[in-house]
Amino acid sequence: MKMDIVVTVNGRKYAASVEPRLLLSDFIRDTIGLTGTHVGCEHGVCGACTILLNGDSVRSCLTLAVRADGMDVVTVEGLGAPDELNALQTQFREKHGLQCGFCTPGMLMTGMDLLKKYPLATDEEIREGLSGNLCRCTGYQNIVAAIRAAAGLRNGSAP
Repeated sequence: MKMDIVVTVNGRKYAASVEPRLLLSDFIRDTIGLTGTHVGCEHGVCGACTILLNGDSVRSCLTLAVRADGMDVVTVEGLGAPDELNALQTQFREKHGLQCGFCTPGMLMTGMDLLKKYPLATDEEIREGLSGNLCRCTGYQNIVAAIRAAAGLRNGSAP
């Protein structure tokens, strides 16, 4: 038995009839075709599938699509365009906060949530906030530097 849902993704409404067990990550990737949200572990451990659901970061591989009915979803595609990056994306580029790029969408979405909710005055606070996101390439230092710089821009101080 399928269920009808309407989800706003990156400002655009999508209506679909979905199986109740369909994961939000699969809805985003397969049903509406936005492949920026990566699926790694499928257990909520790696954080690659992180999106914003009504403004809060969630693991889309652990969230059922039906739960998002009537809600607002932001994926990495909703942050900015290649020629018009947002401040955090710009800092990831300038501070070399990525290598292979697999974890980057989840890191960016978690970073957006952290920037919205916390002062992020120290690297330790940033590292604590990112503790649910795994990266096998970077060693995290440049990711932390990028978020720190974006927090500095948000606060009006130089990166």
